[in-house]
Amino acid sequence: MAIHKGGKRSSASSSSPCAHIRTAYHNCFNRWYSEKFLKGQWDKEECVSEWQKYQDCLSQHLEDKKLSSFLEGKADADSSNQAGSGIPDAGASD
Repeated sequence: MAIHKGGKRSSASSSSPCAHIRTAYHNCFNRWYSEKFLKGQWDKEECVSEWQKYQDCLSQHLEDKKLSSFLEGKADADSSNQAGSGIPDAGASD
């Protein structure tokens, strides 16, 4: 994820229903990255709540647009293709 400094950006994504939550997450991430990570401090719990809120918002938006089932179907198709390709499943045990 890129760090971006202030500045206004005009894009379709800024009008999305999750834009304010995404901005809160990006601000938290950028603050953590510059104030802690670059100084060698690592807190795995940093920005977790913002990330979860953003994921929840995106999931809800996909459900509202009837796209979540499409993505689930694609994931099923991908796993079927992988199973038929002879590529071992990462979660499979020998």
